[in-house]
Amino acid sequence: MADRIAEDKINEIRQAVDIVEVISDYVQLKKQGRNYFGLCPFHGESTPSFSVSPDKQIFHCFGCGAGGNAFSFLMELEGISFQEAAIKLAAKGNIVLEINLNNQQKEKKVPKELQAMKDAHELLRKFYHHLLVNTKEGQHALEYLYGRGFSQESIDKFQIGYSLASWDFVVKFLSKRSFSPEWMEKAGLIIRRERDGTYFDRFRDRIMFPIFDRNGNTIAFSGRSLGGDDPKYLNSPETAIFNKSKILYNYHQAKASIKKFQYAVLFEGFADVIAADRAGIENGIATMGTSLTDEHIALLRQSVQSIVICYDSDNAGIEAAYRAGRHLQDAGFEIKVAVMPDGQDPDEYIKNNGPDKFRHEVIEASLTWMGFKFLYFRRGKNLQNEGDKLSYIEEIIKEISKLPLAVERDHYLRQLAAEFSLSLEALKEQQKQFYFAEKRNAKVQGEQQQKPVIVVKPAKELKPAYYTAERYMIAHMLKDRDLAYKVQELLAGNMFNIDEHQAIITYLIEFYEDHLEPDSAAFLTYIQDDNLRRIVANIEMQSVTDELTGQELSDCIKQVLNYKKLLKIKEKEEEQKEAERQKDYLSAAVIASEIIQLRKSL
Repeated sequence: MADRIAEDKINEIRQAVDIVEVISDYVQLKKQGRNYFGLCPFHGESTPSFSVSPDKQIFHCFGCGAGGNAFSFLMELEGISFQEAAIKLAAKGNIVLEINLNNQQKEKKVPKELQAMKDAHELLRKFYHHLLVNTKEGQHALEYLYGRGFSQESIDKFQIGYSLASWDFVVKFLSKRSFSPEWMEKAGLIIRRERDGTYFDRFRDRIMFPIFDRNGNTIAFSGRSLGGDDPKYLNSPETAIFNKSKILYNYHQAKASIKKFQYAVLFEGFADVIAADRAGIENGIATMGTSLTDEHIALLRQSVQSIVICYDSDNAGIEAAYRAGRHLQDAGFEIKVAVMPDGQDPDEYIKNNGPDKFRHEVIEASLTWMGFKFLYFRRGKNLQNEGDKLSYIEEIIKEISKLPLAVERDHYLRQLAAEFSLSLEALKEQQKQFYFAEKRNAKVQGEQQQKPVIVVKPAKELKPAYYTAERYMIAHMLKDRDLAYKVQELLAGNMFNIDEHQAIITYLIEFYEDHLEPDSAAFLTYIQDDNLRRIVANIEMQSVTDELTGQELSDCIKQVLNYKKLLKIKEKEEEQKEAERQKDYLSAAVIASEIIQLRKSL
């Protein structure tokens, strides 16, 4: 069992940290009024619906419903236990927390096979790196890297290693340490021969680049051949611990620099990241041989809102940069594109021109997203040809029409007019036509998308009076201890109609037995149910009056109790109909009298 953290220590941690600072490590927040808003890290969105209240020390997303305090934020985002979240927050708040972290880590319910996969990768990463930098067997590989411009600092920072030119060294190495061959095969480290069922090493005589997850755990490898062996790069297959669509290379090391510089540089591959790091670009990341995914974007959202795309300048690289840019733009990111000259990739450019030129003339000279589109749409066109020129101008004007700011539209129209010696007025008129046509199309599409839900939506959003009354009372009970007891007294043994609401006030009354003052963040820690935490956070974010008047309270209690009476009336009406069907008119008359009395009490 993990060490239990005393409640007074939890309170000390909670009071020592500010939820805005905690969440700002993962989400870009902007202050609006009393609260802070940003893009939700728990679901994809382009318009901020994620709110953080510094006054109440809670967060809530109006889009997906996520909500809670600093503890539950870390627990949900990083998939960690309460104790682990407390340890992280205690460190942030400079609170001494005497808890055995090793015991806590052992308690984590990670299947032993998956843990074995991770342990084996960690062990091999250290061993491969040792072979490269400390042994005669790895000397030729080390010299090869030095010849390619790698420094010892880069080799150590990225934990680059070397795999022996052996068919079964890793098989024996892991077997001696009690790692199951079947699971090491599933981990992608060894391969099973079909003819006799024996195993051999996947990586042999290769430079080994470890792949890390967001927390710095080794989960895969990419091995580069030293000679002419194919393939040039041999990568780990996707496994239970390695999914390319979720991994951004170097993210675990680049996070601090990304936050410092307020932007990330997105490369196509890890070799470019390492080369750029040697040139002083420490906020570089890369996808693992796959297009940018929603999972990648969700991860990026936690650290940054501005991205510089730096892909190869060949046709495939430009197309990939355009796809990535559109995906990032749809997700609400600010985008620039660093254009590589002469068909070079970043590694080649740095070798040929040096790190300073790469920083100043490539990264710092990045084009705006619209500026990149000027280059993108002219590819394959002969602008001396009238047809190609008019086609290009039309495409660019359409793109300019999509820009939200009039100043931007004017700037790029002037640029286009100057390049082709065209009338600015004519271009503006053409741009307006495209702009209003786009508006009409968007309106029609919006109406078409809304038609199927026009009838359903109001019914879904319209809540019964008792539901609203219960939430309104809970919102005030969370702010007023005496009111909580008063509501309990007025209910006179009756319960709220919504089970979750009743559970919340039951927790709240228990909470107030030990706490003399309301404390939203502390109450969210007190509640053990994730769903109830979300509901409480949602209620806390409601805009309510400072005080609940006696008349308002009376009306709310009446709505709660009346619903029970209405249910009782319906039940009695069914009994009356059944008595009449049975021709028991005396019983039917008695029931009718009871119904009348119930209706009078409403």
